[in-house]
Formats: sequence, structure tokens, C-alpha cells
Amino acid sequence: MDILKGMGAGGHEQVAVFSDPGTGLKAIIAIHDTTLGPACGGTRMWPYGSEDEAVNDVLRLSRAMTYKSAAAGLHLGGGKGVIIGDPRAVKSEALLRAYGRFVDTLGGRYLTTTDVGTTSRDLEYIKEETPHVMGLPLSLGGSGDTAIMTGLGIYMGMKACAKEVWGQTGLAGRTVAVQGFGKVAGYLSQHLLDDGASLVVTDVYDDALDRARDMGLAVVAPDDIYGVDCDIFAPCALGGVLNPQTIPQLQCRVVAGAANNQLLSDADGEELHRRGILYAPDYIVNSGGVINVEAEMGKRGYSPDRAREKTERIHEIMGSVIKTSQAQEISTAAAADHLAEERLASVRAIKPTHRPCR
Repeated sequence: MDILKGMGAGGHEQVAVFSDPGTGLKAIIAIHDTTLGPACGGTRMWPYGSEDEAVNDVLRLSRAMTYKSAAAGLHLGGGKGVIIGDPRAVKSEALLRAYGRFVDTLGGRYLTTTDVGTTSRDLEYIKEETPHVMGLPLSLGGSGDTAIMTGLGIYMGMKACAKEVWGQTGLAGRTVAVQGFGKVAGYLSQHLLDDGASLVVTDVYDDALDRARDMGLAVVAPDDIYGVDCDIFAPCALGGVLNPQTIPQLQCRVVAGAANNQLLSDADGEELHRRGILYAPDYIVNSGGVINVEAEMGKRGYSPDRAREKTERIHEIMGSVIKTSQAQEISTAAAADHLAEERLASVRAIKPTHRPCR
């Protein structure tokens, strides 16, 4: 693809590409916007079908991180890294340390943490080569597992949607269809079960489905999850799953989940709105992870109380998105964008883009 054209269309500041023949590393980092602070976003490791697919993904994900941090009131910009490769087959200490050297060349404009296909253990290897890492284990002075707060934040967003749709903030008696049963979905599911909800789960990996069965959850095939008769559909895997092929299959009143870039296009957000399905914009409700790592940045180090308090505010933020959607007669996806863009515009007028650390 034409990378410069893609950057221009998305308003990106920088895209860096790195290759290390010795380890087989092929990686891309995209910095979307540093108006609010250094670009922060996880590193995703995935067996992309092509380099174009990887570039498209990193551009979309980094832009979403800008909007996520802006809407959550954080002092961070938006960035993302991708490593091309199957994490179950080619990940190694050498490859991760080579990636850490790559991150270090950006001088602090990009701060990395975990994402799909990477773990806190991987961050420890990356940390050997660069200080620009967040979300390290608590034992190393970091904020620990980002999935914990991400799961909590999605649960808070679901409760805000439930209040709007059913007039109650609890989810007792509701059925939630969960697409993808990784770590975040696991934490989310525990909140839902504790609240009295029922779950139907799918995943492409057998071990994930085994964990779901061990919890007593109903399991369906991946292609069947869209048509499950449920109250809430929770996309917790990869992006682009809400599209012209899947939206007509949905049997829910609410969509709220952990996956980034759930809408294949802006038109899909409009279609959900037209159908009367309340969509919780992904970067609003899944911001608990970046909230958690941002809580490392205080002078006294990581504060779990601060992280939890700010994550619980997602209920309030989602409520504001719903109100704006209703007042302006626009989709919740568009309302969320307005919320983020207003903050970016106000700060951009008084603050230059983030410069590398010296």
C-alpha cells in the first residue's frame, strides 16, 4: 500500500519499519498523535497475511489509541506496534530484544505495552533494551496485567448501556455472547457471572474453549456467535467484526466488547444506530488497560486505587456518549469521536507535539 497516503488519510505523524534478519523480526510502529503526550499503545504480534494487512492494522490501531486516551482524559498520545509472525511459533527472547532496540530508536515518542500475542514476560525482555515500556509486572515496579482493568472497564460500559436500554445498571438475567475468550474476556466474564449474567462463548483456540467449559459456560462455533439470541454481544477478539455481513445476524440490543476497531467502517456504526442497537464504542469501554499503565506515571509510581477509580469513570463517560448521541441525533460512534476530538483540539491550541526524551 501507499504508506504516506495512508498516513495522510489518518492524520499520522510517523510510521517506522524495522527488520532484523538475525532474529527474523519484522515490525512496524505507528505514531498517530502526540498532542496530549507520548504515544502509548500495545505491541501486537500476529501472523498477518501480508505486509499491507499489517500496515493497515497498525494505522487503524494507533489512531484508535489517540482517541482512547483523549476520551479517557489521559495525558498520552496514540501509537501502536505490530510484529509480523505467529506468537506461538516464532516468538523468542532474541526477537523481542531486537524489537526493544527498535522501540528505543524512537527516543520516548512511543511507549509500548502488551496487546494481542504479547505478555508481561515479553515486556521484561523488551525492557532489557529500552526504558520506554509500560505495564511491567508489579514485582518490577510496573502496573501489572492490563487485562484486569480492561475487563473492569468493559463491564462498567455494559452497565451504562444496560441503564439506558433496560433502565437498570445490573446485568442479572442478561445473556452476553462473548467472541474471543482471552485474558480480558476472562476477567470480564467473572464480573458478569458475579452480577448474575449468563454467557455464551466462542474462540478459535481449543484451549480457550476448554477454559470456558471449565467455568461452566456455553460454547458455540466461531461463525455461530453472531446469531446467538442474547442481550449483549461482546466482541473480544480482533477488529472489523461489525460489518455488512455480520450486523444483520445480530440478535442483541447492545454491543460492547474488548476488541479494538470493531467497526469495519464508519458506515457500520451508522447501521447499528439505524437498527436500534446501542453500540458502546470500543475505545471508550476498553480504555481500562491504558488507564492502568498511565497510573504508573505519577511521582510515587503506580497507584492501583487511582487506576481503578479512573477505570470506573468509564460508566460516566459512556453515559455522556449516549447523551450526546441522543441530543445530536447521531450514532454513538460519532458521538465518541466528537468527545475525543474536542479535547484534542483544545489542547492542540496550547501544546506542541511530544518531543523525544534527551
